[in-house]
Amino acid sequence: MRMTANPREFAGKRVLVSGGTKGLGRATVQRFLAGGARVITAARRIKDRIEGVDYVEADLTSAAGGEALAEAAIERLGAIDILAHVVGGSSSPGGGFAALTDEHWLAELNLNLLATVRLDRLLIPQMIERGTGTVVHVTSIQSILPLPDSTTGYAAAKAALRTYSKSISKEIGPKGVRVNSVSPGWIMTEATSDFLEILRKANGGTIEDARQSVLDALGGIPIGRGAEPHEVADLIAYLASDRAAAIHGAEFVIDGGTVRTV
Repeated sequence: MRMTANPREFAGKRVLVSGGTKGLGRATVQRFLAGGARVITAARRIKDRIEGVDYVEADLTSAAGGEALAEAAIERLGAIDILAHVVGGSSSPGGGFAALTDEHWLAELNLNLLATVRLDRLLIPQMIERGTGTVVHVTSIQSILPLPDSTTGYAAAKAALRTYSKSISKEIGPKGVRVNSVSPGWIMTEATSDFLEILRKANGGTIEDARQSVLDALGGIPIGRGAEPHEVADLIAYLASDRAAAIHGAEFVIDGGTVRTV
């Protein structure tokens, strides 16, 4: 059941959501907007715009793209109070580690690690200067539960992001900036369909065969389904809100019980 957001929860807050035009990113943009925030986001190509959102066409896998978004955010909003790093994904082929070229590895790192690192480097200093701000990094359960046939590069990049998030939380927490991470399992987005198609092409069979191969590799999902984008977006919003003012340097798993270890 989708909860109704408090329209004053983020009133006056300026929020940057990376990769906010589809899937979890779009749901996160909508969640902050519903809470009264001013929101800016970016993507390489922007087709379906949400009224009231500032958009920047930029490739966040490049340094120039990150700079363009950061500059636009400061120019249009004056400052950023909340950074929600949702950008991520994978287009690497199946077939295990040997199928990954240097180009695949660099693409995974640029999208799933460096896009976030660059934006943090550009925008966290203005939070430190004001002595306040909130950062949420979206990692993945793949960082501790990789699928060797298809997600080695993605999983490694997300593991690096997880460690990076913990490290900077120690550095900037005393300066007034909270940092936490959200680690989703399977989310029912367009990217899920794209990922299954990659597996189908690599291994043959049907989309349902590909879906079952992922579920088998994960060991199943105890609640019987993946998370909806708005459910993960609600968790991101909670960690960015004043309700979570004492939560810092933590990782919150939202995977329906997929990871069975403590």
